[in-house]
Amino acid sequence: MCGIVAYVGTRPAVPIVIEGLRRLEYRGYDSAGLAAPGKGALRVHKVKGRVDDLVERLPRRMAAQVAIGHTRWATHGEPSDRNAHPHTDTTGRIAVVHNGIIENAAELRAKLSAEGVELASDTDSEVLPHLIAAALADGSADLPVAVAAALTQVVGTYGIAVLDAESPDEVVVARNGSPIVLGVGNREMLAASDVGALVNYTRQVVHLEDGEIAVLRTGGYEARLDARITTREPATVDVDAAAYELGAYRHYMHKEILEQPEALSRALLGRIDDRFATAHLGGLELSPQESRDIDRIKIIGCGSAFYSGQLGAGLIEELARIPASAESAAEFRYRNPVIERRTLYVAVSQSGETYDTLAATQELRRRGGRVLGIVNVVGSALARECDGGIYLHAGPEVSVTSTKTFTATAVAFALLALHLGRVRDLSPADGRRIIEGLRALPEQVRQVLDDEPAIAELAGRYSSYAGAMFVGRVRGLPVAREGAQKLKEVSYLHAEAYPASELKHGPLALIGPDLPTVAVVPDDELFEKNLGTLAEIHARDGRILAVGHRDLSDVADDVVVVPRNEPELDPVLLSVPLQLLAYHSAVALGRDVDRPRNLAKSVTVE
Repeated sequence: MCGIVAYVGTRPAVPIVIEGLRRLEYRGYDSAGLAAPGKGALRVHKVKGRVDDLVERLPRRMAAQVAIGHTRWATHGEPSDRNAHPHTDTTGRIAVVHNGIIENAAELRAKLSAEGVELASDTDSEVLPHLIAAALADGSADLPVAVAAALTQVVGTYGIAVLDAESPDEVVVARNGSPIVLGVGNREMLAASDVGALVNYTRQVVHLEDGEIAVLRTGGYEARLDARITTREPATVDVDAAAYELGAYRHYMHKEILEQPEALSRALLGRIDDRFATAHLGGLELSPQESRDIDRIKIIGCGSAFYSGQLGAGLIEELARIPASAESAAEFRYRNPVIERRTLYVAVSQSGETYDTLAATQELRRRGGRVLGIVNVVGSALARECDGGIYLHAGPEVSVTSTKTFTATAVAFALLALHLGRVRDLSPADGRRIIEGLRALPEQVRQVLDDEPAIAELAGRYSSYAGAMFVGRVRGLPVAREGAQKLKEVSYLHAEAYPASELKHGPLALIGPDLPTVAVVPDDELFEKNLGTLAEIHARDGRILAVGHRDLSDVADDVVVVPRNEPELDPVLLSVPLQLLAYHSAVALGRDVDRPRNLAKSVTVE
C-alpha cells in the first residue's frame, strides 16, 4: 500500500495522476512513482521521498494520455528508489502498481529466480509484472486475460493497476481486499484507491468488488468477475472537492478537530424522532421485534474505531440494557469466536476499507452472524458487506489521525443505543433527556474548542516530558485510551492508558516526577473515587493534568474544564481537549502532524 491513481483519456495524463497522488498524501507514504507510455516503451520514474521529489525527476514534457501512479508505504523492503512502485518485468513491457500484501511472495520469487528472472527489488509486488509478462508470453490473448491468469497464482490482498507498452491505450485494474474505485468521466476513465483522488474530475464512481477485474479505455470500462461481465450504474459521490483542501489551516488534523461541531450536526441530521423520543435509523434494517430479540451486542474495530466501540458498548449497556462489549477486529478474526444466533455484531471503520475489520466481518457473515456497520465512507467495502448500518456523514477525514470521526462514531452509538433502548425499556423521559443532550453537543464542542489557546499552552509544557500516563474509569476509560492513542500517534511521546482502578495493581510503580498523568474525571457517580486516584498520584510526586467538569485545581496541577452534558454523553466532550493536547504537543515538538511516521490512514493490509 498506500495510494494508487490511474488515468485514461484525452487529456495529458501525468498532471492528473500527480494531482491525484497529492490528494492521497494524507494516507502516509515513503516513496512515489509513475509510469506512462513513451515511444514504443514505458517511461517509469520513481523515487524515495515525497510526490514533490518525484515531480523534480520527471521530464518537462510527458504527453501521454495514459498513466498509472503510486505512493508506497513500505511492507516488504525498506523505503528506497528500487523498492518504489511501479515495478516492471525484465523487458520493461509491463508496469504494475500494487496495494496489499502477497503472502506467497517468497515462493513466487524463488520460482521466478529459478526460471532465470533477475529480480530488481526486495518487494512482494515485483512478482506481479513478471507473472503477467509470463502469461502473455504463454499465449494469453490480451492484457486482461494475462492479468487474470497471473492473479490465480497469488495468495493475499491486492489492489493493482497495470500498464502494457503494447496496449498503450488501456489500463487494467483489479482488487481483492484492497480498494479500487473507478471514476467515470466524459471520454476519460480514472481509477484510485480512494475517492478523494477522483472528485476533482468526476462524481460518478464504481467500487470494484473483490475478485473483479476492469479494463479502462477512453470510451469507458468493462469489468469482469469470475469470467462474467458485470454491469453497475455509477453512484454519485456527494462530496465537494473543496472538502479535501487544507485551505487556511496549517494541518488537516487541526482543521478536522475544528470541524467537529458541524460534523456532529450532520451525524444527527434527520435522525431524531421527537414524537416517540427515539432515533430514526432507517439503514439498520432491524424490525422492532428483531431489536427486542437481541441478547448481546459485540463491537469490532481497530485503533480509534476500537476505542469508540468501547465507548459505544458502555452507551448500549446503559441506555438499552443489552450486554455489550468491544474487541479488536484484528484479534477477533483469529481466535475462532463463538457466533451466537441472537447476538448483533457491529463493525466500525472510518474508511470502510480497514482490512482486519473487513475480513472479520466477512467471516462473521460466512458463519451466519448479523453485522451492522458504522462507517464514514459511503459505498466502501465494509458498507457493502454489512447487513445494514449507520453512515457517519462526518465529511472527508484527511489526516492520518482520526478526530471528527471518533466523536461522530460516539454520536452514532448514542443514536443506536437510544433506538434500541426505546424499543425495550428506556422511558420516554430518558429518551427526551438523551435527545436534548445530543442536540446540545455541537455547541458544547464549540465551547471546548474556544479553550484551545489554554490547552496549547499546556501542551507546550507537557510535551517536554518523555511520555504520559492516561487514566479514567468506566465512561472515562475509552476517552483515556483514545487520548493516549492520539498523543503517541502524532507526538511520538510514549503514552499508555489504564483504568484508574488498576493503578495500584502495577502501573503505580511508574508514577513519579518525570511521568505526568492525564486524568479523565467526569462529574459522575465515580467522582469521589477518581479523587482518591489523584491523591495516590500526588502522594508519589506525580504531576496531574485533570480533564473534567469541575475546577480541580486543589487536587491537580493543571485543569481543563469542559461543559456538562448528560452523563452518558459526556465522553464526547471530554475527548476533544485530548485531541487538542496531542495536536499542540506534536506542533511544539516539530512533528509532521498529518504524516505520522510509520502510519497510514487506511490500513488495507494485516
